[in-house]
Amino acid sequence: MSLKEQIDSILADFEHVSSSEFIEVLNSIKPHFKNKLIVEYLEGKIQKIENIQDEKEKLIQCKTLLPYLDWYLQGL
Repeated sequence: MSLKEQIDSILADFEHVSSSEFIEVLNSIKPHFKNKLIVEYLEGKIQKIENIQDEKEKLIQCKTLLPYLDWYLQGL
């Protein structure tokens, strides 16, 4: 599955995505952002999410990062 297909799948059905799958996609798109501050911000948010023990809370935090997937798709 291509990265675009993974993103489309996440956006279409976020409720059935694991936090690890979401983080994997974020890590894949991170190098495509040209602004270093955005990349550093994402790295910090990803680290924060990975440190959370509760999967439900992880997904709440992941949901706040959905706009980054949209921004990546807009650049294609």
